[in-house]
Amino acid sequence: MTARILVVEDETDIAHIVLDYLRHAGYEAEHVADGPGALARLTSPTPPDLTLLDVMLPGLDGLSVLRQARRHTDKPIIMLTARVEEVDRLIGLELGADDYICKPFSPREVVARVKTVLRRGMAQPPATAGPPATAGPPVLALDEAHWQVTLRGAHVALTPREFRLLQALARQSGRIFSRAQLLDLAYGDTLDVNERAIDSHIKNLRKKLKAASGDGVEWIRSVYGVGFAFDEDAGDTSAAAPSSAAY
Repeated sequence: MTARILVVEDETDIAHIVLDYLRHAGYEAEHVADGPGALARLTSPTPPDLTLLDVMLPGLDGLSVLRQARRHTDKPIIMLTARVEEVDRLIGLELGADDYICKPFSPREVVARVKTVLRRGMAQPPATAGPPATAGPPVLALDEAHWQVTLRGAHVALTPREFRLLQALARQSGRIFSRAQLLDLAYGDTLDVNERAIDSHIKNLRKKLKAASGDGVEWIRSVYGVGFAFDEDAGDTSAAAPSSAAY
């Protein structure tokens, strides 16, 4: 079955571009331009499989829509926002947002994040034409017994703390982890370690993963004001459409 995506965005130019990219990727996509209309769809007997929900909407803001919708549906909701204050992000996540995408954004990034969140929620991928693909090796493989990591078949030499960080991030690809959460995972009961130590580990991880994949892909993305997430679809170019400009 093809996943149904609802785009809630009052700027029609942005909405139409996102709709085009989603349909190009094989999804069914529909558009609502205000908060009340979005809430009506999300609380209907057949809510969309995933919603892209703008924060600033006429009639009812996105966070209010999210708060009320979560009483009726557990389907994934990704917030679209130009408001970069940390409190907005944290409030959104606490209310049940599955992810954030900041404006301006690339439509290709939106499609990749939609794929990641749907897969994380065990949703059906969109139908594609042609014979079924043959399953290949995993993009990322972690051998806990030998502390070994391979990315696309290439060995990645990591320190124990880097291994633990990558393991935590990759187990829930797409999930955003705060620095405090990652600090607990990397250092355990070690005291007097600053959260900013995580930044150094993430920097080293990015460098090593990029070198192993050999294509300049950023496998770990930063979510401003929240933390970091591993993106298993980072190297996927299948969502490409005629243009990749940011909107």
